Amino acid sequence: MPISQEQFAQIAKDIPGMGNDPQAVRMRVEALEKLLERAFHIPGTKIPFGLDSIIGLVPVLGDLITAAMGAYMVWEARNLGMSKWQLIRMTTNVGIDTAIGAIPIVGDAFDLVWRSNTKNLRIIKKHLDKHNPGTRIIEG
Repeated sequence: MPISQEQFAQIAKDIPGMGNDPQAVRMRVEALEKLLERAFHIPGTKIPFGLDSIIGLVPVLGDLITAAMGAYMVWEARNLGMSKWQLIRMTTNVGIDTAIGAIPIVGDAFDLVWRSNTKNLRIIKKHLDKHNPGTRIIEG
């Protein structure tokens, strides 16, 4: 039997990181950025890379998948009520990553340098720190 929207909202509220509150959004976008940009290290170095670089190796389809994942971060930012200028900057970051990432070999190297999701996370964190300071996480 299907559940109602209210029941789903209650279930989502009880699962950490699944709500619509700024703290939950921060947790989701930070986790996504880490997965896409810094989940692994090149063996023998301290150079991080993530699924963005790995999936991007698949011509065209890989870049479209990572673009969709980057667009999810922009969607989360939109739901936070971020300004159109911030959303345009974030969309531009994803667009540059997708356009240049689609170029064989050069695009794959570019993915290691142009970390659009990290740039977008920085924009989101700056917004959250200003408008929702309670979401800050002090790392030590």
